[in-house]
Amino acid sequence: MKTLEPAMNIEEQIDNLKKIGLIINDVEYAKSFLNDVSYFRLIKAYSLGLKPKNSDYYKGITFEEIVQLYLFNANFRQLLFAQIEKIEVNLRCRISNYFSIKYGVLGYKDADNFVNGIYYNDFVEDMEKEINRNSKAPFVKNFKTNYENGDIPFYALVELFSFGTLSKFYKNMKNADKKAIASSFGIGYTYLESWIENIAFVRNICAHYGRVYNVNLSKTPILYKQYIADGISNLRIFATLLCMNHILDNDNHWKDFVDQIELIFEKYPFVKPELMGFPNNWKDLLID
Repeated sequence: MKTLEPAMNIEEQIDNLKKIGLIINDVEYAKSFLNDVSYFRLIKAYSLGLKPKNSDYYKGITFEEIVQLYLFNANFRQLLFAQIEKIEVNLRCRISNYFSIKYGVLGYKDADNFVNGIYYNDFVEDMEKEINRNSKAPFVKNFKTNYENGDIPFYALVELFSFGTLSKFYKNMKNADKKAIASSFGIGYTYLESWIENIAFVRNICAHYGRVYNVNLSKTPILYKQYIADGISNLRIFATLLCMNHILDNDNHWKDFVDQIELIFEKYPFVKPELMGFPNNWKDLLID
């Protein structure tokens, strides 16, 4: 087993980076940046591919180039999060409307309206925790205080769902119900189920300031055959964008989002789009 290395102050971090071959053109800038963004968050994550493991940097790599990758990732993540929010709100609405009308506003209390009883019990437990955690929220207090049995109708309860809970709820719905919701997007339900699980996973990366650049996703979407035939990998973030494009098919601002991606690629020239799964014709695919 390895022994943990002692913590380094900023000057020691700079010296260590120089020692392993990183070019630092402006030491004061590097010190300032490392005082705002931790060595572990910046160097460990964004040096992938820039040096062999446990070895020196490839010749010519600069500190400023690593910062470029970090800043690109932050910019891209912020753009992406805004589009994911649209999907989350949209899906929340469609599931709520459909389920409440078909099964009633308290239909979520009946396990027979779902496929898997174990998953349903987990859902009930999660919802009890969320209701308790949000007990001071005005709408929760209103239903608890002023309505029979203190029950919260599904159209209100769904607002307490995380995207992950929403994804699990959809996954445990009956196939006929999943088909009805998926058809409103013009998508097969097996695809939509896979896509929202992947998007929920990416959403959590974005929410926790994680890395979407040069990373394999552990929750991957099922892609249409034409994308697979074109050699597009479902391991990288571009696959998520393809799925989002289909869900947001009628969104007037999607092209603006794609244009903004192009602009930040231009702003940070050290970024390699192919490390995110982007093919050469990526813009055509996303606007198609």
